[in-house]
Amino acid sequence: MLYHLLYPLHQRLFAFNIFRYITFRASMAALTAFIICLVFGPWVIRRLKQLKIGQTIRKEESQQLYSLHQTKAGTPTMGGILILFALVSSTLLWSDIANKYIILALSGTVWLGLVGLLDDYLKFKSKTSKGIPAIVKLNGQIIAGLFIGIILFLDPQVTTRLDVPFVKDIVLDLGIFYVLFVILVITGASNAVNLTDGLDGLAAGIVIMVAIAYSVLSYVSGHMKFASYLLVPYLPGSGELTVFCAALLGAGLGFLWFNCYPASIFMGDVGSLALGGALGLVAVMIKKELLLVVVGGIFVIEAASVILQVGSFRFRKKRIFRIAPLHHHFQFMGWPETKVIVRFWIVASMLALLTIVTLKIR
Repeated sequence: MLYHLLYPLHQRLFAFNIFRYITFRASMAALTAFIICLVFGPWVIRRLKQLKIGQTIRKEESQQLYSLHQTKAGTPTMGGILILFALVSSTLLWSDIANKYIILALSGTVWLGLVGLLDDYLKFKSKTSKGIPAIVKLNGQIIAGLFIGIILFLDPQVTTRLDVPFVKDIVLDLGIFYVLFVILVITGASNAVNLTDGLDGLAAGIVIMVAIAYSVLSYVSGHMKFASYLLVPYLPGSGELTVFCAALLGAGLGFLWFNCYPASIFMGDVGSLALGGALGLVAVMIKKELLLVVVGGIFVIEAASVILQVGSFRFRKKRIFRIAPLHHHFQFMGWPETKVIVRFWIVASMLALLTIVTLKIR
């Protein structure tokens, strides 16, 4: 918004030329989103407490897990509303709101946030941890993926080929199946973050790491000279996603201020589904879908642990892990919650660095 309002004034006053630069607007977007969370965070927490929208801990699922997390019962949830408000507000303020990538990123993120909001609301109404049926939630995610996939498929500037990490001569052209692949990426990323959101600050911290990496990748993809030099697909206009990723970074940091151990608020599905979807959306729009497996390695492992656990118990009647997702497995091994969180953050930061390095190793 400020880009359209203030940048045209650079012809009269050269200082306004600074709004032309994505790096400046991205930095301001991160700072703005962070400040919004800090300013509105205490009010949101108080309001959620007044409405008695708190976390429900189910005793019947696991007695040991209940004993570990029973102190969290009643902690305000649905805090993802704060993240979405900061993310959307900051992006609208500092990005080129006419940019197609920004429109798609915001639309898909808000839609998935609404799906999560409905899930959280039904949990609140029923006073249990059961929200909307899994198939309904999945259909909501598929709709987002289908919508984005079709638009990208019909866009002549977007290729259906996949950029393979670490190599420059191998490409995978999916053709019409690219739409299904987009659905898989967005749905998978959304669910993976949702599964990871089980400890104070765990998901938020990892999202921050991924947002940093994708800020760099988005900037490179939208910069003709950098893209040409690093042999990555050049996508005109995709550099604006740097502002979106930076706003996501700032919103994540601002929320983590209140969500770090011991958490004063949880993001709920409204936050986790939206944040995961946002990462998947950026990945497909800058043609770095396969890199999401690397940079979001923790999310992948968490989701895989659940799939393997369910599959093993169904077909072998045996469990691979003491409990799934994986972060709870380490708790059952005796790791304090803070140790699990910080060590997962450390791994996520290393994966983010590795992802940036892939730009040069090809």
